Amino acid sequence: MPSERLLPRLFLILLVAVLALAGWQWRHGAPLSANLMELVPGNTPDALEQQAEQRMQEPLNRQILVLVGHADRQQAVAVAQQLGERWQASGLFEKVQWNLQADLPALREQLLRGRLAMLSAKDREQLINQPDAFIQQRVQALFDPFTGFSLVPSQDDWLGLTGRIQNSQPQQGAVQLDIGSGALVADADGKRWVLLRASTTGNAFDMNLPLQVADLLQASREQASQQGAQLLAASGLLYAANGQQQATREITWVGGGATVGILLLLLLAFRRWRVLLSFVPVLVGMLFGAVACVALFGHMHVMTLVLGSSLIGVAVDYPLHYLSKSWSMRPWRSWPALRLTLPGLSLSLATSCIGYLALAWTPFPALTQIAVFSAAGLVGAYLSAVCLLPALLKGVELRPAQWPLRIAEGLWRLRASLLKRVPSPVLLALLVLFCAGGLWQLNSKNDIRQWIGAPPQLLEEAQAVARITGFQPTSQFFLVRAQDQQQLLERQRALAQRLDQLVNMDKLKGYLALNQLVSLPAEQQQVRDALNKLPQHWQPLLDLGVPASALQAEVTQLQALPTQDIDAALAGPLAEPWRTLWLGPVDGGVAAMVSLQGLNNPALLRVQAVDLPGVQLVDRLGDLNRVFADTQISAAELKLMSCVLIVLLLILPFGFGGALRIVALPLLAALCSLASLGWLGQPLTLFSLFGLLLVTAISVDYAILMREQIGGPAVSLLGTLLAALTTWLSFGLLAVSSTPAVSNFGLSVSLGLAFSFMLAPWAGQQKHAL
Repeated sequence: MPSERLLPRLFLILLVAVLALAGWQWRHGAPLSANLMELVPGNTPDALEQQAEQRMQEPLNRQILVLVGHADRQQAVAVAQQLGERWQASGLFEKVQWNLQADLPALREQLLRGRLAMLSAKDREQLINQPDAFIQQRVQALFDPFTGFSLVPSQDDWLGLTGRIQNSQPQQGAVQLDIGSGALVADADGKRWVLLRASTTGNAFDMNLPLQVADLLQASREQASQQGAQLLAASGLLYAANGQQQATREITWVGGGATVGILLLLLLAFRRWRVLLSFVPVLVGMLFGAVACVALFGHMHVMTLVLGSSLIGVAVDYPLHYLSKSWSMRPWRSWPALRLTLPGLSLSLATSCIGYLALAWTPFPALTQIAVFSAAGLVGAYLSAVCLLPALLKGVELRPAQWPLRIAEGLWRLRASLLKRVPSPVLLALLVLFCAGGLWQLNSKNDIRQWIGAPPQLLEEAQAVARITGFQPTSQFFLVRAQDQQQLLERQRALAQRLDQLVNMDKLKGYLALNQLVSLPAEQQQVRDALNKLPQHWQPLLDLGVPASALQAEVTQLQALPTQDIDAALAGPLAEPWRTLWLGPVDGGVAAMVSLQGLNNPALLRVQAVDLPGVQLVDRLGDLNRVFADTQISAAELKLMSCVLIVLLLILPFGFGGALRIVALPLLAALCSLASLGWLGQPLTLFSLFGLLLVTAISVDYAILMREQIGGPAVSLLGTLLAALTTWLSFGLLAVSSTPAVSNFGLSVSLGLAFSFMLAPWAGQQKHAL
């Protein structure tokens, strides 16, 4: 027929065009992404929130904290120095710091310039309300120099304001400065730990950098162990490296394992080497999916490849539609077999695409990518199976092995024997009881951390670094907006009073806010006014020998200091911890952040912002978890909508009653899958529901095969069994993934497909039907 010559040629033209487009997309390298934030619901609605989140996440994505531990302090410092020099020479880091190399002149200059603005609230209150006590403490400090070390000599700061500012700085963890080496050292677990910080040239979402950093760290561990030292490390880079390595492994064994299993199944069942050509639609499908994904999104996430690799088991079902007819057609020919099964094959494509595209309507970008990848892949596999594969198999006479057919006939007889003893209504009642018992035990669990399958070693090391150093940053922070800098500092001061209560209750380890660095202009003026009244209280300083002229000159100098704003306070090296918190001028005013350390109860944070205008808690993790829970309802709605569409699609070929029966069976299979999760003690997650969306669509194919019964019930059951086995090979491997989200997805689909196969025979028009 003309179509048998024309269709392969037209498809080859299309295939060449898609290959050319793929080559153009990959011209600058693989358009892949490893950014975990692309997996979760999109950008924050507020551009300022998004900017603040990026600012807070930057250190986590670019920095790595390393602790070098040894029983001997000097040996720990020596190993840290060697490590720092090696890392700096690697070219992977912009800056590697193992000791403090402070610019002392700049520090002294900032302290002198900020004596009015940087004085702490406690010291300012003492100067204003208790000047006698203030002077007595200064006399004691001058008399006993061991009470505190000051960077500024006494003759340049007789009143000691710089020393008070220096000593009132927020404590940065549990590390202490080693004066001799300049290293930051902490004591824990019988060892001396030297802190090393490194900032990379790229971030954790680079496809190569995290792996290079992980390799360098491993080599450094081995080198340190040879010298009796231990390394502990914490960084988002290490999680990214682990995620990339895990994705590579899973793509290999999911895609590779499914491929090998399917090829073996084809050879064992059909006993012809050329039947392996039926894997061509799978390769074409993967190509179409990747091209469509990159064309729409500009790149493809590695998680899309992991979950998209399960497409192999679905795409190979299209050739199996007409290959399985070789058990009933004598002789079997590719084009006649295709024409016989084309209606069912086309319906299979439509129902599967409905199920996959339902995922695209969820708020999760990762699932939208997977939906596009899979739907485009199925279209490519279908076109290949319909247009190209019959031409490749032309002239092949299939004489399949008879043992698969005998298995199918045995299963059919077993079913008939069961129905003679137990009627279908009784089986349905038992199935309902099974579902009720499982659903009663089913628990729900949704957490963004399900996207990450971090190994225990990484978690344990991160916890150890946080415990030893005292650095315990949280993902939550406060965003403060105001009309001007003065109002901003007032609002941060009001928030700080509430956070201080949490610190006193041991619910919060600490926080950083700009009002700790610079005081309000009115407060700076209060210090000036208090200094004017100080001469009547400074007699103890005169008794100690401090010249009155020097004290008066210092007061005059302090009075002449300009009122500092936030920008001026951030100019010096002492302001380094606060610099990232200042967002500067924004639309309609200014904004800044308040970072938190060592949070024990995130629920307490929302209360702190109540009735504070311009203060907003940014809790991305909590917001995402709430989105996860809310989306479960929308996922169920999408499932029902997709079922309605499939029913409407099937009314024409099968009638209203037949369409309802065909769709009701996959829905019942999905319900059984949910119940099985309950019986197995597995939680219901959002990813489980997403998996069940696919079950409804994919398993409709089994019901259609059994409804049509082309070649007889046993042959149709065998075709259904082969289709189910190939799909199980893909989704079953996903179920043992070390990433909880992928595992939940694969387990729910695998269970659903198993029940779909068992229930599919009831789609036929037999007298024992449900």
